[in-house]
Amino acid sequence: MSDQLSKESLEYQARAREVAERYIRPLAAAHDRSGEYAWAVVDALKEYELTGLWIPKEYGGHGRGVLDLCLVVEQLSRACGGIGVAYAVNALGSFPIILGGTEEQKQHYLPPIAKGEKLVAFGLSEKASGSDAGSLITTAIQDGDHYVLNGEKKWNTNGEVATYYTVYALTDPDKGIRGISAFILERNTPGFTVGKREDTMGIRAVPVNELHFDNCRVPASALLGGKTGTGFKNAMMTLDRARPGVAAQGVGLAQGAFEWAMRYASERKQFGQSVSSFQANQFCLADMATQIEAARALVYSSARLIDSGAKNISKLAAMGKVFATDTAMKVATDAVQMFGGYGFCRDYPIEKYMRDAKITQIYEGTNQVQRMVIGRALTNEYKNLDKELDVKIEHFPEA
Repeated sequence: MSDQLSKESLEYQARAREVAERYIRPLAAAHDRSGEYAWAVVDALKEYELTGLWIPKEYGGHGRGVLDLCLVVEQLSRACGGIGVAYAVNALGSFPIILGGTEEQKQHYLPPIAKGEKLVAFGLSEKASGSDAGSLITTAIQDGDHYVLNGEKKWNTNGEVATYYTVYALTDPDKGIRGISAFILERNTPGFTVGKREDTMGIRAVPVNELHFDNCRVPASALLGGKTGTGFKNAMMTLDRARPGVAAQGVGLAQGAFEWAMRYASERKQFGQSVSSFQANQFCLADMATQIEAARALVYSSARLIDSGAKNISKLAAMGKVFATDTAMKVATDAVQMFGGYGFCRDYPIEKYMRDAKITQIYEGTNQVQRMVIGRALTNEYKNLDKELDVKIEHFPEA
């Protein structure tokens, strides 16, 4: 799809591919085993001027939007899904500030994120509040010119390496989702600690942690946008804009797994010929390539819709996330099968793609929930269309 990208977008894509090949691919297996954060890649991203693409220029970013974010995430994820999401989660954590922060908050927090000097995490989910984000129980009760936070957050990607955290809590527990507000916390805030790191199946190069708040006092200036009760809407708007990034991670993982499968199938010989010469394997590879291309088109389309400033973006963003991440899991699984017994061994790179791909179907809204989002949108569209046309089909017309 390169013929549909601008010259500037192609430049960002090329830079990201070079970072992936030079700095990520040689280290991917080692970081997967050790769980060590790839600080060398962060330095490379800064050197190649790929940090903060999505942040407006007036706050030190490139002002490029979601499409270019997706192009970079895709290329990084081709080499390592964990490092790909480590990059993308900085967009997830900073979108709330871009969308709802005061001018002072944007001026203070966004420039160091744009430069890659500070990393950011997103704190919404809790142990009993995952897909049902509105049921969170962490509280932030006003006490004079401060708010006191109590509770904990779960599944915080970048948790132990971030400096800034966008956190959602109840400022008015009696109002349900209308009582949810957002806050910007800094790492050294008293009463705030980064807790347990999850021992994850995949994306092991990026830490996923719990966050704990024990009478954590933050100044009123930490309240995102300076308003209470706007947190749930801000979180939903953020996730709509961030989902193409997860979808792009899925496309990158699928592309990387497919490339390894093609290479192996071309080199591996059985019955006197390459494995790729067998029709069954050719059909499998054809399906993989077709699914990847379709996923890429849908992801880019959803990103372009968001960058256009359109208001109704939830359906297409959900479609891209569902299709691309399901494709990632299927392609990675088929690639492992293509490798045969070697695909089951960590000596070969392909099993990591399968482990990394699985989480993309779960985080930032499970694919089951995304299908609910799509289904509800379709139902509402049909109702509106039905009213507009004022036509009801009660039976087939007679011939």
